[in-house]
Amino acid sequence: MMVEIQATTLYPWHAQTWELLSTRFPDIGHGLLFYGKKGCAKKAFAERFVAWVLCLNKQAQGACGECSSCQWLKSDTHPNYVHITTDEENKKQNAKIRIEKIRDLLPFVQQTGEGWRVVVIEPAEALNTASANALLKTLEEPGERVVLILLADHYLKLPATIRSRLQHFALDRLHPEDAQAFVKQQIPEISSTQVSLLLNLANDMPLTAVEIERSEWLQKRAVFLSDWLKLVVEKNMPLNYANKWAKELSSSEFITMFEYLLGDLVSLKLNQSLRNTDLDFSPLAECYSLESLFAIYSDLQQKKRMLEQNVQTQLAMDELFIQLMNVS
Repeated sequence: MMVEIQATTLYPWHAQTWELLSTRFPDIGHGLLFYGKKGCAKKAFAERFVAWVLCLNKQAQGACGECSSCQWLKSDTHPNYVHITTDEENKKQNAKIRIEKIRDLLPFVQQTGEGWRVVVIEPAEALNTASANALLKTLEEPGERVVLILLADHYLKLPATIRSRLQHFALDRLHPEDAQAFVKQQIPEISSTQVSLLLNLANDMPLTAVEIERSEWLQKRAVFLSDWLKLVVEKNMPLNYANKWAKELSSSEFITMFEYLLGDLVSLKLNQSLRNTDLDFSPLAECYSLESLFAIYSDLQQKKRMLEQNVQTQLAMDELFIQLMNVS
């Protein structure tokens, strides 16, 4: 993780946690867990905090950006900072952090010398049983002036033995009014109805909402839903629709859109609230049973793994559209 020294602004929903950590430092413990839903900017918060801890001329709201420590971070050569993540060549969905990376930490955290030393591990959910057990020793017997920071979307996915040795800081706690105000500030021309839709799709996370507004698939949902219904009703030309949508969107954009729509179809069948509140799913929902929708979802996850392994994208699209047409 290349640390951004002047990490833009301090997001409003981070202010309380920042004040707590910065005013209590160095009496904050050596193991910290920053967690929260995707889009809460926990990584940006961690980068800001790492730079501040290592800075030789700390400011109230962040690192100075000028001292030798800040310059080392800018060039990604800081001797007192270690970032651990999954292997660069193995970024797949279920990639794990190897035990060797955790074992290699021991000399770093136990060495003596001037200044603070910081370790960031992310995503913390990628720790497997072996690497988590190896991390326990480091958490139990850290050296002086060491801070270990773990980043996680879902902290309950971490082993209880790890969680119990960390201080937890939720970075996704914000009021709906603050989320709406942030999105409106970033996209001034947007209507209140559109803000609500974006936050609905974004699981109430404002950064994700802004990202979604800029995506190619957002404005194409209604057209795809119409094509999907035609495909099911007419039971004709699935490969034509597959070719059309392979040209309209990249595979990742299409899958993102399709997962949102499929999720709302399931929600409608279960009488739950929808995310795509501006779309009518009723005609399409009548064509599918819950079992068939779950089967489509399961096959979609398999196709995502295939695409990660560079399986031909068009073949996966063809199979999906044939499956969508063949409603039992």
